[in-house]
Amino acid sequence: MQPFTTPSEDIRQREACSLQSMGHAVEFSPAGKAEAEGLFLRYPVRRAALLPILWIAQREFGWISREAIEYVARLCELPPSQVYAVVSFYTMYNRSPKGKYHLQLCTNLSCQLRGSEHILDCLRRELGLELGQTTPDALFSLDEVECLGACEMAPMLQLNQEFVGPLTPESARALVERLRREAK
Repeated sequence: MQPFTTPSEDIRQREACSLQSMGHAVEFSPAGKAEAEGLFLRYPVRRAALLPILWIAQREFGWISREAIEYVARLCELPPSQVYAVVSFYTMYNRSPKGKYHLQLCTNLSCQLRGSEHILDCLRRELGLELGQTTPDALFSLDEVECLGACEMAPMLQLNQEFVGPLTPESARALVERLRREAK
């Protein structure tokens, strides 16, 4: 029998559990507070509004930090550990700052069978990034996701909230070039 491996001994587990700090308290804008209160009225208990409240937090703060989790936990009357469990389960919630263009490449079976590894190689070269990294100018972030549920578009990626595919290395390169031009 293998001995239990603590998170401090396995770098992959440490990274999966990591949670960054903004270094200051956070609070929704007046519009965000009003939206949250409207959501709380639609659900029988405050905790039921957790997912849409997290969307508000990500939209307002850019990502879900330790402080955002604590704030949302207070709003939803939940322990922070339960909010963190949700944030760490879903890939749609970012636990670190992301670039203006967040590219999330699907690497599940349908996309793999249609060549997602070639798209990943192309994006790594074009952006000079590895998975989980953001360009120094904060323009691009590159991540891998398990499945985006759009197999008919394989191989594909999600650009911020938009699905893009089917991709070829050439169309992936053209996408990066177009986004760079738009950013100027």
